[in-house]
Amino acid sequence: MSRLIHGDRICKGAKVLVGASAQIWDPSGKQILLTKRGDNGRWCLPGGQLDSGESIKETCAREVLEETGLIVDVGHLIAVYTNPDMLLSYDKEHQYQMVSFHFAVTVTGGEVGLSDETTDVGFFSLEEIKEMDLMEHHQQRIEDALLGKKETLVR
Repeated sequence: MSRLIHGDRICKGAKVLVGASAQIWDPSGKQILLTKRGDNGRWCLPGGQLDSGESIKETCAREVLEETGLIVDVGHLIAVYTNPDMLLSYDKEHQYQMVSFHFAVTVTGGEVGLSDETTDVGFFSLEEIKEMDLMEHHQQRIEDALLGKKETLVR
């Protein structure tokens, strides 16, 4: 099961994990697509780890398809995150500093569904999201997307 551990420069000496996440709005632009993780039962934006041999945009599109069944066009890079004070830990041997790219994406096909990584998926309003067990670093990503900035944020 994955968990986040916080501490001053806690990532020093950890492996680096590169990944991407997607900001997907429903057609009305009022609800955000979230998935419920199978490994820890928490809600998050669709996304995951870069595989060797692919670009970060390809990672984003592949992860969205794998986790939700949706085909997307990957657009604007909203933000890049490299927090050295937040460690992603699966166990003592699998601990990572995350380098995450968060993209605005547009759905071009497919149908919303579940995968072996997700136990639930759906569009939710900001009010609903406030009441959900959302992975805390994904809250920052949603807030950054809501800013609507044209330039990429670096956090």
